[in-house]
Amino acid sequence: MSETPAIAQGFASCEKPERYIQQLVSHWSHKMATTYDEGDGMGAFPFSDVESAVMLARPGGIAITLTTADQERNEHLRGVIERHLDRFAFREAPLDYKWEEPKEA
Repeated sequence: MSETPAIAQGFASCEKPERYIQQLVSHWSHKMATTYDEGDGMGAFPFSDVESAVMLARPGGIAITLTTADQERNEHLRGVIERHLDRFAFREAPLDYKWEEPKEA
């Protein structure tokens, strides 16, 4: 594991971003201490002490900030996030995901 985290910015185009974030918060709350802020439409997902995702409901979709220990792990967790969001957004799936490559912090 590198000492410098990899941070990727992503966007998932969808019609009901708040709903999908809430569903993901509920789903992953059994595995981690997820949080949801209804006022901001923000979900936080602490995968570990050094890895997390923050999702914000935006017009037209979900803005995602993914922080991981390294680029390989970042790419893996992007896939996990995409598969889970696509399950909740099954009426619109597969969603269109756009990611910026991870940058070292």
